[in-house]
Amino acid sequence: MNTIKLTVAQALIRFLTMQKVERDGVVQPFFAGCFGIFGHGNVGGIGQALHQMPDFKYYQSRNEQAMVHTAAAFAKMKNRLSTFACTSSIGPGATNMLTAAAGATINRIPVLLLPGDIFSTRKVDPVLQQLEASYTQDISVNDCFKPISKYWDRINRPEQLINSLPAAMRVLTSQDETGAVTICLPQDVQAESFDFPESFFEEKIWYIPRPVPEFELLKRAAELIRNSKKPMIIAGGGVIYSEATEELKSFIEQTGIPVGETFAGKGALPFDHPLNLGATGATGTEGANLHSTEADLIIGIGTRYSDFTTASKTAFQNKEVKFININIAAFDAFKHGALSLTGDARATLEALSKLLESFETDISYRNKAEEFNISWDEKVSEAYLPNSEGLMYQSEVIGAVNDFSDPKDVVLCAAGSLPGDLHKLWRTRDPKGFHLEYGFSCMGYEIAGGLGAKMACPEREIYVMVGDGSYLMMGTEIVTSIQEGYKLTIILINNNGYASIGGLSKSLGTEGFGTSYQYRNPESEQLDGGFLPVDLAENVRSLGAELIKAENIHSLKDALKQAKEYSKTTVIYVETKPERKLAGYGHAWWEVPVSEVSEIDSVKVAFGKMKENQKKQRYFN
Repeated sequence: MNTIKLTVAQALIRFLTMQKVERDGVVQPFFAGCFGIFGHGNVGGIGQALHQMPDFKYYQSRNEQAMVHTAAAFAKMKNRLSTFACTSSIGPGATNMLTAAAGATINRIPVLLLPGDIFSTRKVDPVLQQLEASYTQDISVNDCFKPISKYWDRINRPEQLINSLPAAMRVLTSQDETGAVTICLPQDVQAESFDFPESFFEEKIWYIPRPVPEFELLKRAAELIRNSKKPMIIAGGGVIYSEATEELKSFIEQTGIPVGETFAGKGALPFDHPLNLGATGATGTEGANLHSTEADLIIGIGTRYSDFTTASKTAFQNKEVKFININIAAFDAFKHGALSLTGDARATLEALSKLLESFETDISYRNKAEEFNISWDEKVSEAYLPNSEGLMYQSEVIGAVNDFSDPKDVVLCAAGSLPGDLHKLWRTRDPKGFHLEYGFSCMGYEIAGGLGAKMACPEREIYVMVGDGSYLMMGTEIVTSIQEGYKLTIILINNNGYASIGGLSKSLGTEGFGTSYQYRNPESEQLDGGFLPVDLAENVRSLGAELIKAENIHSLKDALKQAKEYSKTTVIYVETKPERKLAGYGHAWWEVPVSEVSEIDSVKVAFGKMKENQKKQRYFN
């Protein structure tokens, strides 16, 4: 057997360089490079290997959490067919990645984490940043990654890499198992050499199949659809990851079944397709929520049925409602007691279409959906209209960006009140034009995620929409975008606090307590003094970005034109009203606990409303 002597870190990078994926005859590298921040736990190992092997491109980040967000956003835009590795030092560098790793796993997005670890020899014990436990020596902070990783391993001997890396790749490239994968690398082992077999570094192509459910299950699904009177499709992110948007369009035009879209599934259809009911669930449109309430058959495609999609299990009120779930992951396909069609969305829709050649919903049912599509678009136009009362509403800002952007441009967001408004209001024209991280809804994802999206599709304009709360948590990847020459257009909306949770707090009777950026009042001893004089605009300038201030809708439109002419990351700073124009529709409820006992009347009222809504919740077995 021919061998080659390499350090563990060198062998790791060389192996990753040779990993490719193939789907539909297209072969591409799986890794686009490595993000990292070096410390004593990885600089002499992974750092040395990346320096020696420049073909595996290294990108410098400002925050370990941010670099994992960037990798996840890149993988999302690439339909999970490509991603980044992310390396950190031991201790705080590693644990900084935990938040974003959880987000990647929750959203079923592949990322490879390479945290440094303590010495495997234990000669130096404890080392700087080591977690000590009185009951075992075999633990470090990297064990925290276990519950949020789809695969986890620690390389204590060089030869363990030979079995561990293929196992990690199997999970990363699996469309139904993927998520965060963690390979912990003790700092001494990273630098240790071994005679690795040359065959370990041969090109490996991981084939991504399009499995189809058993024919008997397809026949049963077709029979359920034929017997339904009010079927409805809920399109999730799996439609887009499978690149099944054209097949979905053909399927609904053949059958007349209307579609509601989840956050991840928005863009499965163009906004103006007559059978597109728009957003569904707690942030849903009037038509989507009415249809889900009355539907006797729900066909979930690539959705995991989060509480926002199901309006906390109040969305489906028809006593006879049944479910068919098309999902690559059996775990999701079996939810709600559904007839489970475990398979690829595109291939399964193609197979179902052949079995439903003569089926169509009633013309009146189809017309009803088309009417809702038109009426909702009229509501969107109303929400986009400028007001004459000073500060803009958030919906006006969304409208200005949406109207200015090109069809293939991307809007990106993650947390606060923006996702709900965008879910309802953004007129999506391209399957990849709407990028929301709403499985974890992680504050701080926005700018880091925008960078990842831009790296995945540099030909598109990326419009990052972020509130002041998220910006203050993690705005520093502006620096990385400038360093690497990836231009973002960031719309920074300042409403002096956590407006989304402030509104939620008021709905629960707690009056927005602790959600605004205000001084502590010496009289009340609460945070209800004047607003803090934080100058976000000056902060933007200090990071090296272009800055444009927009005070009204007219200056915002001018700012968007100006920003498009700039070649580097540009921030458009706007202040908005804390209130919102939009109401909820139908069963647009989201369950958040309300205090059962309180001296405050508004809390008592909110508790009563919660109990009434809970009566509508249903179990599906």
